[in-house]
This record gives sequence, structure tokens and C-alpha cells, in this order.
Amino acid sequence: MIRTTTWRGVRRACVPHARRALVFGLPAVWLVAATVWELACPFDSHDGMAPRFVTCAAFLALVAYLLTSVRLGPVRELRRTREIARAAQQVLLRPLPARLDGLALAAGQLSVSRGATVGGDLYEAVATVHGVRVVIGDVRGHGLAAIGAVAALLGSFREAAHDEAELAGVMRKLERALQRHLRERSRSEHPSVSGADPDNPLAEEFVTVLLLEIQEDGEVLALNCGHPWPYRLRGAAEPVAGGDVLPPLGLFPLPDGLSARRCTRLLPGETLVLHTDGAEDARNAAGEFFCLRRALTEAAALGSPVSPAVVVQRVHTELLRHTGGRLTDDVALLVLRNDRRCVPAQPGDQGLRRSCAESSNR
Repeated sequence: MIRTTTWRGVRRACVPHARRALVFGLPAVWLVAATVWELACPFDSHDGMAPRFVTCAAFLALVAYLLTSVRLGPVRELRRTREIARAAQQVLLRPLPARLDGLALAAGQLSVSRGATVGGDLYEAVATVHGVRVVIGDVRGHGLAAIGAVAALLGSFREAAHDEAELAGVMRKLERALQRHLRERSRSEHPSVSGADPDNPLAEEFVTVLLLEIQEDGEVLALNCGHPWPYRLRGAAEPVAGGDVLPPLGLFPLPDGLSARRCTRLLPGETLVLHTDGAEDARNAAGEFFCLRRALTEAAALGSPVSPAVVVQRVHTELLRHTGGRLTDDVALLVLRNDRRCVPAQPGDQGLRRSCAESSNR
């Protein structure tokens, strides 16, 4: 069995070499044969123009074939490399489900890095026993260094969102994941001869993070570390006033008495739009900022109920039109619509369920 497996592996490894030999070997033999024939047979021995025409056509066909083969090889390799990179980026920043525990979702990102679908922005939403927990963040800078921080934070969130009973515990896990990532990156970029940790050359690296927990009754709890507050679509786009904002992760340690606060209540049919600051900081050639609030209001007016996918697509289109396609920062959007039904309070519920009227008065 071992010999059979080994022989199959050798035969499989030889197939690409044989194919390459056929692609380039046969035309080379043809070229050598044609050259020898031309040198051995002088032109005055040819009968008419037909043999010369055939010879020239053969040479031209051979040259075209070789040029095409040489050019298409790197093109195929580049296409294959891009497909692998796209698949890896989708695993890192995986597409969100269209529906999650009674919520309709859509998300999208515009990256400054050419050819990349993932930049320095991150987002994720998971359904847990504590409610739907959502994260959106913005890593300082973009490129490969920012993607490493995105990977560290998303991996930590996907585990902590299920394990931590409180939203504060999730944020502390994110802080520790970022610290570990920065220490490892610092060691690799600035190795120390003695083996000790370098003097924190990445002290200015930080990440803005917004954590939300959407409970079954629409109550939204939040922890915000330097990130823009979301907008709520209720006919028009209204900014959510979530209260005090903590410093971004990485600049200062989180305070001891960390606890999530009530941010808002998302009623059935209402939509919440989370975004990174690249949307509101985008400028056109005249230096005018992009008005995200107006774009969201126009997108909300396109239909009822509001389609999260349409909101993302419309904002991206307007943003690219405003900037002429020249973005200076990554832009991420995450849109959630509450599709849960509002059940009237029943006898014996002890106030755990509320009617739509009772919820709207809060």
C-alpha cells in the first residue's frame, strides 16, 4: 500500500511537468525543424511563392503560440492567487447571514488597499443565549498590519461572545487579544538580542470598538471604545445618543468598573446602521465631507420595510460617487432590521413581555 501510494504521488507530480514539456517542447521542435529546413533548402530551389508563404505562416503561428503561452501562464497564476486570497479574506471577514435570531442583516466594506476586500475595519454578529451580540471596529491604519489585528480581534470575539455572560467580559477579552497581538508583532518587527520584550514600539497602535447586545425585547446594551455611535432608521436617519465613550483599545487600560449601558430600544420594523468613521470622513475633490445621515435617509425612503442590503449598496454607491472612487480610509457598514413580532402581554407574564405601545413609550 505504501509503494502504491508513493508511486501514485510520483505519477501525479510528473503530470504538470509532462504537460509543460508538451506545451513548450513540441513548438520548439517545430521551430528547429523549420529553421533547419530553411537553411538546408535555398530559396532558388523553391517552386513559386507557395512554399515561402507556408513557411512564413508557420513561423508566425509559432511565434504567436509561444507569446500566448508565455503570457497566459502568469495570468492564470495571478487569477489563481487572487481566488485564494479572496477565499482567505472571506474566512477572516465572513459574510453575515441574511437572518439571525429574528434580525435581518447585511454588511459590506470598501477597502483602500487595491485588490483587497478586507482592510482595517472589522464586524461580526453572532446569536448567543444572551442575545444577538454585534461588534464593529476600526484598526488604526490599513494593509497587512491592520489585517493581523482584525484577525486577532475577530477570533477573540467569536469565542468570547458565547462564553462571557456580560458584555464587559467580551470587551476585556478583546483588549487582551489586542495586547497579545501587539506584543507578538513587536517581537517579530523589533527582535531583541537578549530575548526581552522591546520597549513597546507599537504604543500608538489602537482600535476603536463598539459592542452591542440586542436582547429579545429589543433592548440594546452597548460598550463603546472610541467608535462612532450608530444611526437608527425610523422614517429618517437619527443618530443614537449612547452616552459616554471610552478611549480606544490599546491607548489606555479599561477601567475596573466596566459595565454595559442601555443604548436604545430597537422596535419591530426599525433598523440600526453601524459604521466606521471612514464613511463620515470621506471628502470629495472640493473638500466637502460625505453626509452619511442624508444618504441613509434617502436609502430608507426607497421601500418599506427598509432592506439592509439595499441600504449598504446605496450608501456605497453614493460614497464612491462623492469621492470619485478615491477613498482615503476603509469604510464598513453593518445594517440590522428588527423583524421580531411584538407580542401583547399575557396574564401571568409578570411584565416580561410588553406590547408595542408599551415599548414605544420607553
